[in-house]
Amino acid sequence: MIKKIDITNPEVSKEVLNIQIPSYNVEAKIIDFYDIPPLKDTVQSLQQCGETFFGYYLNKELCGVISIKTDGRIIDIHRLMVHPKHFRKGIAEKLLNFIEVELEKFEAIVVSTGTQNAPAVAFYLKNGFLKTEEIQITEFLSLTTFKKQKQLIK
Repeated sequence: MIKKIDITNPEVSKEVLNIQIPSYNVEAKIIDFYDIPPLKDTVQSLQQCGETFFGYYLNKELCGVISIKTDGRIIDIHRLMVHPKHFRKGIAEKLLNFIEVELEKFEAIVVSTGTQNAPAVAFYLKNGFLKTEEIQITEFLSLTTFKKQKQLIK
């Protein structure tokens, strides 16, 4: 079951953080860069991030989360994470599809991930996103941005 979650609730933001840290630790290991912002979040920084969060629950356990911000008619995915013990269960795809279904008034979805994060890059390409940009952030980190136009959305 997927539902909107109240990130301003400290207990909920703690639950989200308990997914975010292990999930982004996997990404950090893949891209060999451990200074990524999601690993520095706290309950308080999550509560104040201004993103809208949706959670995937399995038997009342929060297993995956997607967060978005909207800019005009564009949905910007800020986080898409699944607890590592729930990898390969289709949860990320279900969260992404949920956002796409809620897209009535939007033109496109954008998302960025570490260029070296091969599983995430493959996930977005498989789900109809196109690479739009690659930015070198530091000597050791580059980000790839993807976009999916509404007419391409299922």
